[in-house]
Amino acid sequence: MSVPDLFQDGFFAAVAAIGFGSISNVPVKAFSGCALLAAVGHVTRFVLMDCVSWSIVLASFVASLVIGIASVSCAKWWRCPAESLSFPALLPMIPGMYAYRMMESLVRCLTDIPEEEFHHYNYLLCYNCMMCLAIIIVLVIGVTIPLFLFGNAPYEVTRRKRCR
Repeated sequence: MSVPDLFQDGFFAAVAAIGFGSISNVPVKAFSGCALLAAVGHVTRFVLMDCVSWSIVLASFVASLVIGIASVSCAKWWRCPAESLSFPALLPMIPGMYAYRMMESLVRCLTDIPEEEFHHYNYLLCYNCMMCLAIIIVLVIGVTIPLFLFGNAPYEVTRRKRCR
């Protein structure tokens, strides 16, 4: 792994987050925050998987925790809810290859194939389905833990405090 690989990984995650943010009605002023959080989270997962040899599930959990904590911290800077920053930043980490392989295995299971091939594709279907679901679940749990821990802080960034 080299530094250009890290920048490339972060750059493409940032581009994807901006795209997801634009279709999910995130304020334009928060696009840079979504991009930054996506890059940091994706690079974190990349480093944990490539250098430390963690599984994709555990690395995704830690990366989503990083995104969640950073989104709560950065929400005041961009004056938008932490969810507006964190959820588009998570979307580049959705396990698309596992979902694709799961559907491919399902189609293969539904065709007229010998029994031993059916068992192989059924195994691939179950494996890819479990991996896809596990990654999505840990992404959601990891990003929501900081939102629950910090209480009302994420919701107060868009409210102006009144002077008494």
